[in-house]
Amino acid sequence: MATTHSANLFLSFFFILFFFSSTTSAASKDTICNNTPFPKFCKAVLPDNDASVNDQGRFSVQQSLSMTQNVLSVINTYLGQRSALSKNVIQALEDCQNLCNLNMDFLSETLGAIRQTDSVEKLKGRDLLTFLSAVITDVQTCLGGLEAVALPSGLESVIVPPLSNGSMMYSVALAIFKKGWVENLVEGRILAEKKPPTSSGGLKLYPGGDNVKVSQMVFVNPNGSGNFSTINDAVALAPNNTDGTKGYFVIRIAAGVYEEYLNITKTKKYIMMIGDGINQTIVTGNRSVTDGWSTFNTGTLIVVGQGFVAVNMTFRNTAGAINHQAVAVRSGADLSAFYRCSFEAYQDTLYTHSLRQFYRECDIYGTVDFIFGNAAVVLQNCNIYPRLPMEGQFNAITAQGRTDINQNTGTSIQNCTITEAENLGSTATYLGRPWKLYSRAVYMQSFMDSLIEPAGWSIWSGDFALNTSYYAEYNNRGPGSDTSNRVTWEGYHVINATDAVNFTVSNFLSGDSWLPATGVPYYGGL
Repeated sequence: MATTHSANLFLSFFFILFFFSSTTSAASKDTICNNTPFPKFCKAVLPDNDASVNDQGRFSVQQSLSMTQNVLSVINTYLGQRSALSKNVIQALEDCQNLCNLNMDFLSETLGAIRQTDSVEKLKGRDLLTFLSAVITDVQTCLGGLEAVALPSGLESVIVPPLSNGSMMYSVALAIFKKGWVENLVEGRILAEKKPPTSSGGLKLYPGGDNVKVSQMVFVNPNGSGNFSTINDAVALAPNNTDGTKGYFVIRIAAGVYEEYLNITKTKKYIMMIGDGINQTIVTGNRSVTDGWSTFNTGTLIVVGQGFVAVNMTFRNTAGAINHQAVAVRSGADLSAFYRCSFEAYQDTLYTHSLRQFYRECDIYGTVDFIFGNAAVVLQNCNIYPRLPMEGQFNAITAQGRTDINQNTGTSIQNCTITEAENLGSTATYLGRPWKLYSRAVYMQSFMDSLIEPAGWSIWSGDFALNTSYYAEYNNRGPGSDTSNRVTWEGYHVINATDAVNFTVSNFLSGDSWLPATGVPYYGGL
């Protein structure tokens, strides 16, 4: 089986090498590869001819696509023989299967957009940069899940090495894409068929939610008076693979406690859920790693479908601190927004996994690493409530997961309020710690109460990532905001407005191009 996939990969490589060998010479392979995170690997896989940086970029994306397809084929083969595998291994493989399928989509769209051009419009370029960043996040999540279970030796030998090579190939593709396209973006507009729902001529669906375009609206009420009594039944009715141009599929959800696990898959796009308010419409679950679930699958709400919006709802995971990782919401939904929602759990409450996300006037409760992941995310005007953890634990608000210096990801916390949820006593509480090598988190214009330790930030393990991470603070206020005794790591910065503006909604999320359609209020700058 491994021999067949290797042969397919070689033929794919040979074909692409032949195709690009006829292009106009414009750049040294060494020069191109030395500007990637893995120069030795890059030099081993790129064609030997001095192709242009754009041709090398096209090659690297095509090669990434081929490698993903081969890994997916291996996963599908083993899942077809699942009777020989443990439950945990099956779960890890199914996660990898879903993540590889997402990567196939992202890489295919990227290749289609750059196949015939050496320039892209600014917004499209930012889309593609986001997709390539997510591809790396997805494969790292897959590898992490596999490392956490006991893989049969035969499976480990055929899946882990190609996944690791794929991760390096994606990193090379991202670096070359940034050099060949992102640094040469052109002004322009998004094609009409690629736009999210228009923000004009719509309905006022909730306070602040003006001009929301609606394709269909259904009602959920557990008393049987709505179209459905469960949220999952309403989601099942939503159309598949809509581009959103006709508007949102709106699910109005009456007050009540919904003991449901919601999984909004990649085919369920532009769904908007509107509840009756925080602590009125409550979705609750209790999955945790202690019960045998992977962190990736513990979420009460798991959402991947593009354009998802939630308003006036509470999402809970009631597993408690004693059960360690237990996620309330995991979002890998691009162009998603949460407005006036509450996220309640302890360790790993809000998993901002990937792509672009916005949170406005939300409440987030948790203990250890309770806002974590590798999305490009802005939390604006939110309340952040550290809770009392288990004895011997400390609180870290963020654990950002950026693994590649070229990823456009990070956690931006703007004009938020950080106060304790309950009496923390002597519990140490920090703004964050570096989960991954290029962890990036920025706090700006926020209120920090006295619960924040004077050092501000905590280590993950020894000196790991202290110099490669990017942690920044700008113009915060409150007794916990004093930066005079902060950590002295190379990766820590007190920044000015010129730097801080890079982490605003307009710049960091390209929010002006998609947020107006959601009806969610926001401000784009500082």
